[in-house]
Amino acid sequence: PQIVVSVYGPDFFGNDVVRGYGAVHVPFIPGRHTRTIAMFVPESTSRLQKFTSWFTGRRPEFTDPKVVAQGEGREVTRVRSQGFVTISFNVM
Repeated sequence: PQIVVSVYGPDFFGNDVVRGYGAVHVPFIPGRHTRTIAMFVPESTSRLQKFTSWFTGRRPEFTDPKVVAQGEGREVTRVRSQGFVTISFNVM
């Protein structure tokens, strides 16, 4: 099993936009576990798309969380690193 994390936040105009996506496998071993998830965000492919997304306030984002979890087909998607998220698990 995996946990998919989608982080949203306000942009310069106050619109909620995606700040990052990430996924991590849930540990099976009982105990307390801490995992750091590298976050990434999709990028526009052309300057015109970048300007249009900035102007309209609609940045590229994934509509299906399976894209983040599986990674299949993501090698053709342009993404940019966007920080880290740390998650703690308490497994019983």
